[in-house]
Amino acid sequence: MTKTSLESETLDSVDHILGEEYEHHPIPASARRSTFSVTTVWIGFPMIITGAMTGSILVLGMGFTKALWAMVIGNLIMFAYVGALGVLGTTRGMNFALLASIVFGRRGYVFASGLLSTLLLGWYAVQTGITGALISSAYDLNYVAMTIIAGLLYIGITFVGVHGLHLVGLVSVPLFVVLGGWVVFDAASTTTWAAIFAYPGNNGSASMTMGVGLTVVIALFIDAGTVSADFNRWAKDTKGSLIATFSAFPFANLVAMLVGGVMTAAIVVPNANPFGADNMFGYMNAKGIALLSVVAFVFLYLNLGSVCAHCLYNAATGWSRILHNRMRVMAVVLGVIGIVVAAGNVWAFFIEWLSLLGILVPPIGAIILVDQYLFRRNAEIDRDWRPTAFVAWGVGSAVALLVEFYGPQWSTAISAGLAGGIAYLALCLLPSPARAPA
Repeated sequence: MTKTSLESETLDSVDHILGEEYEHHPIPASARRSTFSVTTVWIGFPMIITGAMTGSILVLGMGFTKALWAMVIGNLIMFAYVGALGVLGTTRGMNFALLASIVFGRRGYVFASGLLSTLLLGWYAVQTGITGALISSAYDLNYVAMTIIAGLLYIGITFVGVHGLHLVGLVSVPLFVVLGGWVVFDAASTTTWAAIFAYPGNNGSASMTMGVGLTVVIALFIDAGTVSADFNRWAKDTKGSLIATFSAFPFANLVAMLVGGVMTAAIVVPNANPFGADNMFGYMNAKGIALLSVVAFVFLYLNLGSVCAHCLYNAATGWSRILHNRMRVMAVVLGVIGIVVAAGNVWAFFIEWLSLLGILVPPIGAIILVDQYLFRRNAEIDRDWRPTAFVAWGVGSAVALLVEFYGPQWSTAISAGLAGGIAYLALCLLPSPARAPA
């Protein structure tokens, strides 16, 4: 037996024990999971400390009431966008890479899937770095060591597959609800709810526009939302798919943002730094209660482990198709790369990362929605390249760049998605032979 055949047989055995991940073909009806299972996968993704940090950033920049509107509107937009893409995955049983192959071509999909998979690997590195940084600063432990431990733990969760995401969600979500609820009401007890709603922003200056606020809300999960088919393909029907999506957007993501937002507005720390000690993890440790600090330590690893495992799962699923490999192999390889990157403090570029996502990602999802809902329902992978999809993608990103530099009061993410979708719609309506679907 050759080394290659032995490795293949070993991987087959692992798949038999942990379950097939269907990286390269649609999931059959017999392998679909319950609505509860898919919901636990989704709800555990955005209900995280990083979401609370984002809520703090919004409240600091916009004031509480205006930030609340941005959170609600942004999350409703995400539900519509992610829900529609997720239903495509459910009805066809396909992951994002397979859907992208239909829309961008059997070779062209590599650019869309490769970009999103790489961005999600970046998010894995960002969240792993945040884990190491918060643990290091709170307990005076070695940053690199804590980051490596976190990364290895998250690789392990991802290796189990979608069932691992289900299990970590079962633990992480209740912990966040209990601890986040305690932080909110403990912080609120130091002031009044009227004062919280009247909070004007950092040092009384709310400088962030509604457009920028919406971009921050949307861009936080626009990459994972665009590849939602990776998760929703496991749902048995459209109803289950939409319920699972709703559990994430608006519910879980809004809850996480409100935890950070209410805490920030209640304690009114001048020049607060949500990525330092001014977050719910720092708030718990600042109480000086030994048991609470231990709980906070465990909670941080589990909570950020949930989002890291989800991101790594998406990245590994995408790259496994591109490189004709298996998800579990790619999870280990990409996970190690992410750990190395995390040790370089890449998480410090959080806001810049969100701006990049807001420019490049929304047109991809918008083009897929227009193609699959309006023009080519149930289409198959029929050519290597579909240039019209790339032209529309370029238009969407170009419009987003113009908004970023010349219309900062508007939402980059929304502009990118609308421009890309409208451009693709217009190109598809052109008379033949220029018409794309032909």
